[in-house]
Amino acid sequence: MIPYGKQDINQADIDSVVAVLQSDFLTQGPQVPLFEKTVAAYCGAQHAIAVNSATSALHIACLALDLGEGDTLWTSPNTFVASANCGLYCGAKVDFVDIDPYTYNMCADKLEQKLIQAQTQNKLPKIVIPVHFAGQSCDMRRIHQLGQQYGFKIIEDASHAIGGKYLDKPIGGCQYSDITVFSFHPVKIITTAEGGLATTNQPGLAEKMQLLRSHGITRDEKLMTKESEGGWYYQQVELGFNYRMTELQAALGVSQMARLDEFVAIRHQLQQRYDELLKNLPVITPYQSPDSYSALHLYPIQISLDKVKKSHKQVFDQLRQNGIGVNLHYIPVHLQPYYQNMGFKQGDYPNAENYYKQAISIPMFQGLTFEMQDQVVEELKKVLA
Repeated sequence: MIPYGKQDINQADIDSVVAVLQSDFLTQGPQVPLFEKTVAAYCGAQHAIAVNSATSALHIACLALDLGEGDTLWTSPNTFVASANCGLYCGAKVDFVDIDPYTYNMCADKLEQKLIQAQTQNKLPKIVIPVHFAGQSCDMRRIHQLGQQYGFKIIEDASHAIGGKYLDKPIGGCQYSDITVFSFHPVKIITTAEGGLATTNQPGLAEKMQLLRSHGITRDEKLMTKESEGGWYYQQVELGFNYRMTELQAALGVSQMARLDEFVAIRHQLQQRYDELLKNLPVITPYQSPDSYSALHLYPIQISLDKVKKSHKQVFDQLRQNGIGVNLHYIPVHLQPYYQNMGFKQGDYPNAENYYKQAISIPMFQGLTFEMQDQVVEELKKVLA
């Protein structure tokens, strides 16, 4: 089976993890700060806070921006549920903005229309989370302008997008947002096995997220309510969580970062080759905005079902039966039963729903050889014939 995504681990990665196993620290040692410094420098951000998952990063990012009961968070329906759930964790309400039918990202025009209507009803969002789907940046300059106009904060969900660029600058530099969040799950561009990270240029937000990832506990006397009682002393000054990243994960991340640009360049070779190999098949290949250099976490195609005498499910199932480990990103969040119980329904976000009805993610990872890619295309030809 050729998977849709897969980690790429070499001997240097293994050696970096073994070195930690043989060191004095398996957690709360020097590797996590080194990983944070490495990612921040790469992205051009002033601060980075590593945690145990991108979901955790989204949660503490929302809390750092004071999202709470009575507030509303807006995000894209075309994402994993974590992009929306983070708002619910904070006691806020969640709503969605439909996607652009070409980029599959949050549509800036739809966002503006929704903001105009929300302002008349005094229901503007406190936070908007644009999701850089498949590794391609949203129209962040326009979204930032709307944020300035309507007074909302911005968290970039860049779980798919480390190594990508927007307007020739690395995603994660937070030029157009308050916080950016990355994921290092094994199917992402680089991996720390599990893990996530938030970048920001605002010291106050960085300090708050650092507190929240480790129980709200500090040893910094500047944050304490009284003078330290001794070298053992700490205070809990916030209600935080155990969201820490381990030294093993961070060491793997530092090693993987050395090959990040190489990984993304390989994915671009594969994308260009897919575009050529698939051009005569009844599929829609992913559009690439000239403003964005995608990290290409995914290569989602849409099947032109009106030209194929098979259902979406038949195409998906037959590809898997033939050894191609396709997947589907994503079931629109508002169609999940949990969200439908809140009142969301079919038809609320038609662009996301139409995309879902015919989307399939075919294999895209840096270890995908041209021979494997040819096999993917040949099986796709057979199934669509």
